Amino acid sequence: MWKPGELVGKLLVAAPVLTDPHFDRTVILMIDHSDDGALGLVLNRPTNTAVFDAIEPWAAVTSEPLVLFGGGPVQPEAAFCLALVTDPEVAGSSWSPIVGRLGMADLDRDPFDFEEGVALARLFVGYAGWSSGQLEQELREEAWFVCDAQANDALSDDPDGLWQAVLRRQTSPLAWVAQYPDDPNDN
Repeated sequence: MWKPGELVGKLLVAAPVLTDPHFDRTVILMIDHSDDGALGLVLNRPTNTAVFDAIEPWAAVTSEPLVLFGGGPVQPEAAFCLALVTDPEVAGSSWSPIVGRLGMADLDRDPFDFEEGVALARLFVGYAGWSSGQLEQELREEAWFVCDAQANDALSDDPDGLWQAVLRRQTSPLAWVAQYPDDPNDN
């Protein structure tokens, strides 16, 4: 089983058995994992809200599509930013690394004020959260596949295809799940 902290920077990919509409075919980048619980951002749920309308200073560095993403059902009024920086060694204290050059950025800062520039960003509203032991129970029930993250997963220009793309790059038999139909009756 995963120890506290070990899931940070990993992807949780929803297994086909997970039919909760909030998480059906989601890909979640884990941001925090401790004895107290876990937190992640859903990477493949774009909203219809343009970044320019919501957090205008960040629109210039936002990756396509230029909309806010639904990070999860918890606190939908809270905003989060995943930012790819050009050099993590000098990104500054307003940026916390997650995987490679990708990390959490402080939305109160102007993206052009970072010591080392923000190359691309994606903005989220809400997050996916689990209380103490809840995620571990879901993992035991095989509701999630744990996969290695790549920095570009969080900035994919094809969020609708991310679930399949992440699964396809896994080894068999997990890669086969990418072909699982939306409705098993169609099989």
